[in-house]
Amino acid sequence: MAGEDLSNLRIARDSRTSSVAPRRRGRTWRWLALCAILAAAAYFAVTYRASVTVDAAAVSEAYPSQGYTLLNATGYVVAQRKAAVGSKATGRLEWLGVREGSQVKRGEVVARIESLDVSAQAEQAAANVKVARANLEQGQAELKDAERALKRSEELLQQKFVSQAAHDQAEARYDKARAGIASLKAGIAVAEASYRATQVGVDQTLIRAPFDGVVLTKNANVGDNITPFSAAADTKGAVVTMADMSTLEVEADVSESNLAKVKLGQPCEIQLDALPGIRFRGVVGGMVPTVDRAKATVTAKIRFVDRDARILPEMSAKVAFLEREVPAGERTPRTAVPAAALAERNGKTIAYRIEHEQAYATPVEKGEAIGDLVEVKSGLKPGDRVVLRPPASLRDGARVSLAKK
Repeated sequence: MAGEDLSNLRIARDSRTSSVAPRRRGRTWRWLALCAILAAAAYFAVTYRASVTVDAAAVSEAYPSQGYTLLNATGYVVAQRKAAVGSKATGRLEWLGVREGSQVKRGEVVARIESLDVSAQAEQAAANVKVARANLEQGQAELKDAERALKRSEELLQQKFVSQAAHDQAEARYDKARAGIASLKAGIAVAEASYRATQVGVDQTLIRAPFDGVVLTKNANVGDNITPFSAAADTKGAVVTMADMSTLEVEADVSESNLAKVKLGQPCEIQLDALPGIRFRGVVGGMVPTVDRAKATVTAKIRFVDRDARILPEMSAKVAFLEREVPAGERTPRTAVPAAALAERNGKTIAYRIEHEQAYATPVEKGEAIGDLVEVKSGLKPGDRVVLRPPASLRDGARVSLAKK
């Protein structure tokens, strides 16, 4: 064995054995590539898809006047001329000619109560006037007869055809007839005054509008009993309530500590809760010269400069007392965001707009400052939500979640 030649010994390498190593190396590279892809995906998922907790605010509409508003107050729309319309007479309501919202003119009859009794009294008084006038005519006829008899008596007395006593009787008759005329004239005056009184009673059964205005509420219906003071049970004192819409104004409570910021003639802006998209011009028309001790406030009366048929009494209102009059070009709202929502990136002003829980870098064009807000001329629209104080690490398209408050 030791003498045998080993130089001819060979390891048999067939084609199957020679191909194992390349296959192993191929699988290794594929695993490395897969790991690299997974690592990159994990990196991008962490970098771009991880949720970032942020504060958010809504893009809103702001008026330039907010930048020079001295004071804000709340109040209600009231009518300076308002009346509960009733009657001085007592009776049953037999006719009502208006309803809520009816426009009426001063002196227009809006309702009527029963008037048969007072009408009968008026007719009786009118007849008494006729009787008094007829009595006057009779008295005047008697006066003329007495005057003629007196003249004849004077002529006969001069001729000594009648005695002095007969003449004195004729003269007394004349004086009595003349005095009777004065009494009859006074009786006519009394009858006419009585007739006018009954006419007033008839007129009081007609309920008239005291001024031009609008019927706000209907307080009684046909058939209700109307009394001047509504003292009896199941009676009404007022038939309708009406107001003069040309006297509408806002009464707002101003804290006594802020009275120095309010003065007569000061320009204001009025916003009604019922019409949130409109700002009405106003001016301070007066201040109630007393302080409400319970609330420590003074009532300011703000007169509307612009009239609108949609403004109604008792609407709630917000009043902004301004430093100066609002120019015509600043009476329209502007799109605005909080100043903290804007950031500088690569020399551009951007805001991160939140949509579907992702923040998208949106270039914007800044305008003027409006108080704590900044006007945005382009890039955003009212209702959009934006990130406040965006961190420098926040990337375009990153997932965000809102911080809990």
